[in-house]
Amino acid sequence: MRFTEHELTAALAGAAKVVLAADRRLRKRGVDVDTAWEQMDRYQRFKVLDALGDQVLPVLVALPDVDVAPGTRPTYDDRQVAEVVEGLAGSGRGRLRRAVEVKARTALVQAALAAIPPRLDPDALLTDDDL
Repeated sequence: MRFTEHELTAALAGAAKVVLAADRRLRKRGVDVDTAWEQMDRYQRFKVLDALGDQVLPVLVALPDVDVAPGTRPTYDDRQVAEVVEGLAGSGRGRLRRAVEVKARTALVQAALAAIPPRLDPDALLTDDDL
């Protein structure tokens, strides 16, 4: 699938916020995920995004092409994402560990896909001066 740089950035940030939301210390303090994300300095955010990038970005790039209507997001079912994840996962692990990894990474990629903003209509972005 061809995603724009902005879409990939939004997807990665969305996946990072899902991972942050799972942090027990954050939930215990009762801090909103968006607030915690904004309170992190640039280096802390970089470390989270860097760790997730190796897991999410190759899967997003390897997803099959789909037509995306303007105003909607690209959607894939869990089976499609899991097939791509299985194809990219190494075979050096046990069967159970590999199954858990595929399920976890599939859920992470689905969270990233949900964070992608709706596609804009390229024709609507043109103004009279552009023509």
